[in-house]
Amino acid sequence: MASERTSTAGTVSAPRVLRQDEWDRWYGTLVRAFSGVPEADEERELWRSLTEFGRSVGVWDGETCVGTAGAFSFRLTVPGGASVPAAGVTMVSVAATHRRRGLLTSMMRRQLDDVRSWGEPLAVLTASEPPIYGRFGYAAATHQLGATIDTGRVTLSVPDGTDGVRLRYAEPADVLDACESVYARLVPLRPGMLARRPGWERVALLDPESDRDGGSPLQCVVAERDGEVVGYARFHVKPGWGPAGPDGTVVLRDVAALDPAADAALWRFLFDVDLTSTLVVRNRPVDDAWQYLVSDPRRCLPTLRDSLYVRLVDVGAALSARTYQAPVDVVLEVEDAFCPWNAGRWRLSGNAKGASCERTDDAADLALSVRELAAAYLGGVSLAALARSGRVRELRRGALAEASVGFGGVTPWLPHGF
Repeated sequence: MASERTSTAGTVSAPRVLRQDEWDRWYGTLVRAFSGVPEADEERELWRSLTEFGRSVGVWDGETCVGTAGAFSFRLTVPGGASVPAAGVTMVSVAATHRRRGLLTSMMRRQLDDVRSWGEPLAVLTASEPPIYGRFGYAAATHQLGATIDTGRVTLSVPDGTDGVRLRYAEPADVLDACESVYARLVPLRPGMLARRPGWERVALLDPESDRDGGSPLQCVVAERDGEVVGYARFHVKPGWGPAGPDGTVVLRDVAALDPAADAALWRFLFDVDLTSTLVVRNRPVDDAWQYLVSDPRRCLPTLRDSLYVRLVDVGAALSARTYQAPVDVVLEVEDAFCPWNAGRWRLSGNAKGASCERTDDAADLALSVRELAAAYLGGVSLAALARSGRVRELRRGALAEASVGFGGVTPWLPHGF
């Protein structure tokens, strides 16, 4: 509070587009807001190269940057497999000296107005502090599974064909193109996945020593069949020794495979790394297949946390872009105070082949805010569950069950942050 009173009132700018020569000061404000610990040079330069200057804004108090926000131009897989333009909201911060002046609200206002003008129906983010973004219409739409697996006691029962998969170590950079090809083939199959634009493949190889926590440099194993790469795992190994001998830990960065046998082969490898007895898993789909192969799920200590937050910038375009696993024909009464162009009644009609969502004067079947619509949008949160919490109101009997089934589908998942 005291530091806020020391700054000069009335000199703070409205959010404006970032210039390239301002990036160091702008990014320095962001780093300080996230504790001020310097990043490795390779990490800093990577984020500079990925910054989209025309989609980034700053707030300035004289020559000092006091607020930051950016938006990557992503394409996000939605139910049905379509790849939809989405603004990847990122690098959001407000200097501690300038709290409670509406800076964040002004940046969110500018950003969502911009996203709408760009014709992108969705904005998405990962929240360092989830309570911040609800008032701007964002809601957790995907979750991620973590685990700390006792590989000394837990075994795997693998499917037929696993032994026919060849595994080999490879330098991560040497097989990057092959791994990206595997990833690209998986993107359309699961809502919440991001199509990687050029340059984003480098994020997967980012490996500053300061982030390893005593572990090895990044290692990679690829799975092959008939000479083709059909999967990969990237990980660190952290050595450890206890009274009974070796007690190391495998820390999984990411794993992907094109079929069940390749997937099982990679997980079996991760369970069997020499001199280790623990496998740490930090971000996997909630329905990840390894859970159905293990002998003892309790000793895997599974954890669940929120992941991708979604904001519908254009309700009609967003709901029309996805498909619905069962026929749905409902009128939604949408509340949206922050983006009032979304407020009102929308008739959603759709099935597994396509959908339309248009303005209507017909009586509403369901009433909800844009946050609940965002939570349910990718199919990972049930409208029925939201209704049980009082967040969705059924106005026509049967409409809730119809919409809940229609909105469901493949469990969504965000494979990496931004």
